[in-house]
Amino acid sequence: MKHVATLLAAAAALPRKENLADCIEDITRAEARGYFLPNEDERIRVLYARYLAVRTSLLECLSDVLSGQWSPRQPTDLREFAVAYAAACLLVRAASYLIDLTENAPVTRQKLDEPESRYQLSAKSFTQIYQSLTTPRRWWGFFDASSFYQARRADILALRADPELSLVVDLLQAEEGLVEICRQDLLQKRLSYRIHSFLRRRASGYRKVMFELFKLSGSSIAELKQPFVKPAGAGKRVDAEVRARLERFLQPGDVLVTRHDDALSNLFLPGFWPHAAFYLGTGAQRAALGGELPSLAPELRFLESKRDGVRLRPADDTLQVDCLVVLRPTLSGAHVATAIERGLSHAGKLYDFIFDFTASDRLACTELVYRAYHGVGPVQFELQSYAGRNCLSAESLINQAVGQGWFEPVLVFGLHGDAWTQGPAARQILRDSFAATF
Repeated sequence: MKHVATLLAAAAALPRKENLADCIEDITRAEARGYFLPNEDERIRVLYARYLAVRTSLLECLSDVLSGQWSPRQPTDLREFAVAYAAACLLVRAASYLIDLTENAPVTRQKLDEPESRYQLSAKSFTQIYQSLTTPRRWWGFFDASSFYQARRADILALRADPELSLVVDLLQAEEGLVEICRQDLLQKRLSYRIHSFLRRRASGYRKVMFELFKLSGSSIAELKQPFVKPAGAGKRVDAEVRARLERFLQPGDVLVTRHDDALSNLFLPGFWPHAAFYLGTGAQRAALGGELPSLAPELRFLESKRDGVRLRPADDTLQVDCLVVLRPTLSGAHVATAIERGLSHAGKLYDFIFDFTASDRLACTELVYRAYHGVGPVQFELQSYAGRNCLSAESLINQAVGQGWFEPVLVFGLHGDAWTQGPAARQILRDSFAATF
């Protein structure tokens, strides 16, 4: 039978309790902290994506064998029934374990419900699994199949003599206690799902409303300028000549923290330095780092999150600013390549107007740097609370990056007219520009 191999491969690939120690530790830490760190986020996404891939294979196997029915009343082929019922048992057990694992872990459930394009995870996938597991129609079908299995148990176990089905029969015997457990848990899980669904709808609705409000106001503010700060018609101090000089100076992995003198958004963001961007380097520079970084159009050397989203950008887009500081990582080339690869994996996402660093489906400017570098080598950024949200301001990014020695300020431009300052003097000028702690 063509589906036996799929079933056995899926059974072997399902995450098991004994292999989830690291995941459980991540969940425990995240629940205590209130959010997942980027490296924890990626680990749980990889595991969850693997589970969903296996789940899809089992669902396809079940659908193909039984034409989409959970349990045939009178199956004509016990061999096909054994395969389909084994697939159903694996689906029920794995989904039940996922629900039980996250029973007292609301942060984890919210994380699993977030969309994540890097792993092809759709929004509310966890809630959909939860709903599927607790749907009465599905349960009655499963219980019908269980009754049929018990009625024909001897005949089905006799299929062990068939070399192709012997491992399938072993699976079925291992799952024989599952049905009684499911009967006892059904009402409790259905009630728990109703509570979960109600809370998720409220949280999702609130986040959507707040996102649209902040998007509206944030987009408007980003386009406005403060009057009387600069002469009418004055351009940016980083002009074409400075941009060309910068591109010769920059190295892959450099983080640029920038400022527009007259941006109205300066009034609403904490500190002097409000914005960050990420330099990817030229193709030759990236190749020198090693690894397998992708090829990019020659002009696209920056990765930056602005109100139009996380995008690859040319210099004349990212460097349309008045002053900047260049933070150069003190990491190995391999670590920098890893950070660039992680940063690029977020390209195409929307901008996060509500600065919710606990979710990774939308990214603010500093969150892009945070998610690219956190957990790479010694880098361990610490989020801080601003207006009730855990996030990383551009100045906090500077203080932690420089104070911990992960990055070194190698250039400051525009703080004093058109002055270009490199080397040790750049560190002192940067320190004097804001509430530095390094």
